Amino acid sequence: MSLPDVDDYIARAEMMAAEIECLPAGTPTRAISSVGIIGAGTMGGGISMNFANAEIPVTIVETEQAALDRGFGVIRKNYERSASRGRFPVEEVDVRMGRLSQSLDMSELADCDLIIEAVFEDMEIKKSIFSRLDKIAKPGAILATNTSALDIDEIAAQTSRPEDVIGLHFFSPANVMKLLEVVRADHTANDVIATSMTLAKTINKIAALVGVCQGFVGNRILAYRGIAANALVDRGVMPWDVDDAFNRFGFRMGPFQMSDLAGLDIGWKKGATTANPIRDALCEMDRRGQKTGAGYYDYDAERNRVPSEVTAGIIREITGNTEPVSLEADEIIEICVFPMINEGLKILEEGKAQRPSDIDVIWLNGYGWPRDKGGPMYYGDVVGAENVLARMEQLAAEDDRLAPADRLRRLASEGGRFIDL
Repeated sequence: MSLPDVDDYIARAEMMAAEIECLPAGTPTRAISSVGIIGAGTMGGGISMNFANAEIPVTIVETEQAALDRGFGVIRKNYERSASRGRFPVEEVDVRMGRLSQSLDMSELADCDLIIEAVFEDMEIKKSIFSRLDKIAKPGAILATNTSALDIDEIAAQTSRPEDVIGLHFFSPANVMKLLEVVRADHTANDVIATSMTLAKTINKIAALVGVCQGFVGNRILAYRGIAANALVDRGVMPWDVDDAFNRFGFRMGPFQMSDLAGLDIGWKKGATTANPIRDALCEMDRRGQKTGAGYYDYDAERNRVPSEVTAGIIREITGNTEPVSLEADEIIEICVFPMINEGLKILEEGKAQRPSDIDVIWLNGYGWPRDKGGPMYYGDVVGAENVLARMEQLAAEDDRLAPADRLRRLASEGGRFIDL
């Protein structure tokens, strides 16, 4: 069965992502005329800009004035940069900044229609914030968290109104990236979901509805790509060879380039022993990515990267592989990408995504999946279920986390397309 043209498929997928099958016809939406943002950091500032751009006033709350000053300074610079590039008149900078107000008092958010928490990925901090918001926010206000992975049901349980709680997972930089994962928790009300999806269009985002699970859809699949990529390095394949395969496939950044950009010390503390001893060793040497001038790669002053003999030495020492292992780029892609397809099927089995094309929309708009390859599920049909299953059975023999999905076995035996599931 032939596949649809990739551009037509993507256009239809993005249109369908806005359609929520679980909502009754005529589900109302709540009016959103004012927004509160908790946190003026990179995410909070970027999220705020989306609403200011849409002429919705925003109040940003922080714990210290210095953090507010820093955050507002970054927002202004972002707007000034856009104006200098001709995206809007210079006069518009002050207009948009004028839609933003600041406070050190969370009670200032009492009249907001929507409040978005955008602080550190720390469950206890988030639970504390939502407990306070429950007492501050007006009845009917939507309470949202920008968490990228934490259990939103646990966060919602800190309130007396879990039906008003939802996840709005923006992607960094939030003022640029098009994707918004709208995360439905167990008790999220239908009108909160409908309002969030409508609001996404207002702030010029492409939204996909997902369910609560570790990493939701995008980061959950990313984690399985990471498992496979790290296993290759454990075998002696160099990180830059893995990245090169991804670059040839069409990604602007491979797994280790992305790790260096994000920072290797995310989720790591000095002295920690994690499941990734190579990352641990790099961080202990203060090789924490681009921000320290070295990570998996070495970087010059302009952040141009080159393969690092220091990293190669650490890999040899930890893995015991005295010589680097060479694999063809196509094999590297199979080993790293087929687990992504497989995990997408498990997500569908669990009902954490509405449809296969929603998974593709998430990866196209949030993670830089090459558009000519349609998304992980579309690509599954390009390579065929039998080939994906054969590789997954091979990988599962080494790591049972990569066990083939039941739907993958059925597709391989009974036929049909990934994108039609």
